Amino acid sequence: QVQLVESGGGSVQAGDSLRLSCAVSGHTDWTNAWGWFRQAPGKEREFVAIISRGGGVTKYSDRVRGRFTISRDNAKSTMFLQMFNLKPEDTAVYFCAADTGTDITIIPSRYDYWGQGTQVTVSS
Repeated sequence: QVQLVESGGGSVQAGDSLRLSCAVSGHTDWTNAWGWFRQAPGKEREFVAIISRGGGVTKYSDRVRGRFTISRDNAKSTMFLQMFNLKPEDTAVYFCAADTGTDITIIPSRYDYWGQGTQVTVSS
């Protein structure tokens, strides 16, 4: 099994920054791409950013590109999401996820392991 635990969420003002972390443990060797997703109340879970196993490929949602940066430290089995210039519409529960497939996908249902989520609230 693979376990993921998010941390770093909180309540901030618009324009502020936050850095989310995701600690991955267990059979991390089973995993390939890791990603961040978010879900706002009453909305479906959506893709935010993903990163390939080696870190050489990253993809971002149009809504966050240029403001968020995804990274991973495989030696520490940890993934990060640095968020700058946060907006009220970024308010959501943020989840990290790990995929065991060989393709790099932005589709949430393709990810096999998930964390419990961390709340990010951005006030105007």
